[in-house]
Amino acid sequence: MCRVKNWVCTHPVLFALIFFAFYFSGFFLLEHFITQPTYLIGCALDELIPFNEWFIFPYGAWFVLIPWALITLLLYDRENYFYLCSVMFSGMALCLVLYALFPNGVDLRPEQIASDNIAAALVHIIWAVDTSTNVCPSIHVSTTVAIFLAVQRSRIWKRRRLVVGTCGILTVLICMATVFLKQHSVIDVVCGIALSMVLHLVFRGMGNQQEQMVCELSKN
Repeated sequence: MCRVKNWVCTHPVLFALIFFAFYFSGFFLLEHFITQPTYLIGCALDELIPFNEWFIFPYGAWFVLIPWALITLLLYDRENYFYLCSVMFSGMALCLVLYALFPNGVDLRPEQIASDNIAAALVHIIWAVDTSTNVCPSIHVSTTVAIFLAVQRSRIWKRRRLVVGTCGILTVLICMATVFLKQHSVIDVVCGIALSMVLHLVFRGMGNQQEQMVCELSKN
């Protein structure tokens, strides 16, 4: 175990690349094999939320938010880089395990999108790639919350409230987008938030431990 920790500390980029290779392989395998969910997720609140294709833009911001957070923290705050990796990667891996053990999905998408605009076209692309299976907890939500927690606690932005505030607003919009695009149920969102909060409690001291290990290794 100590050797693994040492390797992760000295190869942070390679560690992240290996994880994402594992994650995407697992995710698309589940998408391929689990086409009929055993458990349909939903609640009454989902029916009250209207579909809105314009939420595709905050939803798509997630794909930029992840590399931005990882690269910035890697370069300027290694302690919180390890914290973010611990919370976010653990959450993503646990979600894959839960999807495999309890195949779930939603049946919320409209049969067709009435609007004919660029937002609607982008929604069709997302729906084609990301099916309505494997949804609870929401990885979109859990990773976004993990990033916000890392940004909020990082020394980089201690005096830059605008960055933290913008990240907070974007976090809310991304979570909202998952339900307004009918990608997820409100239940998925709540479970995604809860997952990251629990992992935050587990790993909140992890970044500091990893940073100390890097310092010790650099002296040898």
